[in-house]
Amino acid sequence: MSKRSATAEAPAYEMNIHVAGSGPPLVIVPGIQGRWEWMRPGVDALSQHYRVITFSLADEPTSGAYFDERRGFSSYVDQVENAMATLGLSEAIICGVSYGGLIAATFAARHPQKVSALVLLSALPPTWRANDRARFYLRAPRLLFPVFVLSSLRLAREMVTAYGGPAAGVPAALRHAWNVVTHPGSPARMARRVQLLDGLDLTSEMQRLSLPTLVVTGEDHLDYAVPPALTREYLQLWPQARGEVLSRTGHLGVITRPEALSLLLDAFLADVPAVRRDRRMIG
Repeated sequence: MSKRSATAEAPAYEMNIHVAGSGPPLVIVPGIQGRWEWMRPGVDALSQHYRVITFSLADEPTSGAYFDERRGFSSYVDQVENAMATLGLSEAIICGVSYGGLIAATFAARHPQKVSALVLLSALPPTWRANDRARFYLRAPRLLFPVFVLSSLRLAREMVTAYGGPAAGVPAALRHAWNVVTHPGSPARMARRVQLLDGLDLTSEMQRLSLPTLVVTGEDHLDYAVPPALTREYLQLWPQARGEVLSRTGHLGVITRPEALSLLLDAFLADVPAVRRDRRMIG
């Protein structure tokens, strides 16, 4: 669906928002590649229990959203607020995947009254900065993108493990590869998203947050993108948060094991009063 939005500083624009399912509203923020379509298996599974709202990041041409260069990373945070306002939502479960987890956590810190619960999936922590490998790719992202793709082939191991062997894992990996090809991300925009974190102090913003929070990682030996130890920094930042491990997968749990992820969310959100209230009102 496409919705028109405008602010005092931004022109009117048509934000492309994907909405599926019914139930308590669940906003899902995609990762650094910027395309919500990469998460389609998880979106489809979660929409069986929730009203899933998602979108591509604001600087993606397909997003239809406004990206304010002056606000940088904060434009992604603003996009979550704009999507909720466009749909008339005063409160929602906010879920972020990888880089999107950092966006979701920042949104929750800035707008806690609009968040019934926070869910972080293999999320970058606020202390994260690009390592030497990442900065290597930042030097010339377009030229080095084929190298990045080849290094990403090791994610096939995660898929094979998640699906119980090559017979199911290889076709699943090919389906995901086709989804990536037909909804390509931009290496230049991915590089810029990393650079937008330079100089930000997001930790101080988040320290006082006390919302119900679920932090989900894959298994340590299967996540090649964001080591689970980094995501678990949120459990140190927020002692009240609940940590869970999605077994037999690594960084791609929202794609490889969406039904198991849905069960984790259901169990966690059953203890959140605002979500129980929404279920009663909808039911």
